[in-house]
Amino acid sequence: MTRDQLAAELLRISKLQLSDITRAVKNGEKSIALNEVVDLGRRLNRLADAVAGRPAPVATPAATDDSLVQA
Repeated sequence: MTRDQLAAELLRISKLQLSDITRAVKNGEKSIALNEVVDLGRRLNRLADAVAGRPAPVATPAATDDSLVQA
């Protein structure tokens, strides 16, 4: 992945997630906003792993359960 590709992907991820977070906050949907923050962290971690050449972790139900974030 080139530097330009990485920058474009970071911009795409951040714009999408920040838009969702902003919308949820404006609508008073705290749990949705928190879930979006968790999702952003997951996406950034996966991108970091891909750039570092590490294999993606195997998804387990507990690792993908957004109900862990409570309002």
